[in-house]
Amino acid sequence: MTTPPPLRPVRLGTNQATRTDRPDGSILIQSRQPLPSYPRALSDRLDEWAAKQPQQILFADRPDGGDWRRVSYAETVAMSRALGEYLLQHGLGTERPLVILAENSVEHALLALGAMRAGIPYAPVSIPYALASQDYGKLRHAFGLLTPGMVYVPKLAPYRRALAAVAPALPVLTPQGDDHTLDWQQALATVPGPALEAAEAALSPDTVAKFLFTSGSTGLPKAVINTQRMLCCNQAMIAESLAFLQDEPPVLVDWMPWNHTAGGNHNFGIAIYNGGTLYIDGGKPTPAGIAETVRNLSEISPTWYSNVPKGYEMLVERMAGNETFTRSFFARLNQIQYAGANLARHVWDGLMQHARETTGQRIMIVTGYGSTETAPFASTTTWEVQRPGEIGLPAAGLSFKLVPNGQKLELRLKGPSITPGYWRMPEQSAAAFDEEGYYCIGDALKFVDDADVSRGLLFDGRVSEDFKLSTGTWVNFASMRSGLVHACAPLVRDAVLTGLDRNYIGTLLVLDLDAAARVAGRPGTHEAELARDPAVRTRLTGHLRRFAAQATGSSNRVVRAMILDSAPDIDRGEITDKGSINQRAVLQVRAAMVEQLYAEPLQPGVIDCGAPA
Repeated sequence: MTTPPPLRPVRLGTNQATRTDRPDGSILIQSRQPLPSYPRALSDRLDEWAAKQPQQILFADRPDGGDWRRVSYAETVAMSRALGEYLLQHGLGTERPLVILAENSVEHALLALGAMRAGIPYAPVSIPYALASQDYGKLRHAFGLLTPGMVYVPKLAPYRRALAAVAPALPVLTPQGDDHTLDWQQALATVPGPALEAAEAALSPDTVAKFLFTSGSTGLPKAVINTQRMLCCNQAMIAESLAFLQDEPPVLVDWMPWNHTAGGNHNFGIAIYNGGTLYIDGGKPTPAGIAETVRNLSEISPTWYSNVPKGYEMLVERMAGNETFTRSFFARLNQIQYAGANLARHVWDGLMQHARETTGQRIMIVTGYGSTETAPFASTTTWEVQRPGEIGLPAAGLSFKLVPNGQKLELRLKGPSITPGYWRMPEQSAAAFDEEGYYCIGDALKFVDDADVSRGLLFDGRVSEDFKLSTGTWVNFASMRSGLVHACAPLVRDAVLTGLDRNYIGTLLVLDLDAAARVAGRPGTHEAELARDPAVRTRLTGHLRRFAAQATGSSNRVVRAMILDSAPDIDRGEITDKGSINQRAVLQVRAAMVEQLYAEPLQPGVIDCGAPA
């Protein structure tokens, strides 16, 4: 037997928890680690590091794909103070917050920090609401809910139509506008005065720092209140678990958008809180965008790296034959974190293989757990795991409550990093918490080992997504979907399951266009053509029949499948701004396809998975 290579040594916390089984059937899992002290506001931490290392680079980006533009801690403090004063002079505040409609950039970072320093909440709003949507429904909803006092866009031209439709009188701040917009350079030239000093002195842990919108998968997006306490204590929790972040200033190369909590709170905050550097990656995990990510990672070696599973899949594909990129990626890397979905086995194994070949060591792969409402960090493993889905134990200062719900244990959370609620939505805020003040997140967990809480917890899907077949048999949605996508990798990006009150499970498959085009031998081909392509259908049928052959019963057997012939539509709610599939909306919008899936006899376009009905 071959001896596995050693694990790259990194210092981690020792997450421990107690388990209490209560008479009502609920189970409390409480962290045994005390929450470390934390500052009253994120700007206090920024100022501390600026005093210690004024010339250290905090942010860097590549405007228009050019050379790196770097901004130091001292420069960040000076410019964020100027912008904070400017926003105050324009009358912004809690009732008239700032909206940022922009991709990640140095300007975005400076403006966000300036607003928070001045006690002005800001809301980074999803760009597709303005640029991909045709009716601007979600953008109109967001602006109506927030009543902003100003909006920032990087360039006026692409946003002109959307802004004219939803907020024609709103002041627009931009580096590239016209005579009717506010000037960015003038804002940077503002001299801080007594107004900013008073606002900074008034900051407290309860000050609203920002609003982050939920994905809108169950209705219109809600504006989650993020306080300074949430941001700061959450970073203390992260540093307690990922203790190596405190040993040297971390280096991040990150593309995750700041209108999402993973990029905008977790990763953005890690750099500031630990005196690190955030290289803003202009790439994306798409066929068109991955080259820029590879370029950046070939130049900058991260010490901690986070991405979505699709991003890792594309990176692994490009490591083969690219020694410069691969060596740079693993050179200083302490830990790999994935977020958003489970990491496919072949991607996990590919990362481990390239790490071994490049460094002679294994690099720890982990996932965290949390949501927009939890700031987001709520748990992680502080030990090596060998499979996706393990989320470890609660972070310091947090308490989990597991409540029996059907066949699952529904998770609820309590602690200082949990949101106080949704902005201007009192009914939804009240409904989000139970009678003991625990936030009802809607997910389910299960124990890795029911007899040993120290082994941690395993994600067990959404409580509301499980369904029964007409026979009364329960279908575990999360397990079934994960297994199906894994079995069809890399051809399938996602799967929508059908079968509620039906005799068997069916599925509507979302193709991975890049992988499907390679099978078809026709790069750039659209969904409709790929869905009909004989080579794609033959390959996919083989995957589906092998998956069906492994089934042990109707609860895990897919009988029929269809391939979506058009991309999920953001305006119809089929896809969230995070890019995730809204299962409920797809089933509603594609109701005719679902009926075709179950029609007798077998209809054209429906794949028979070779399993008994």
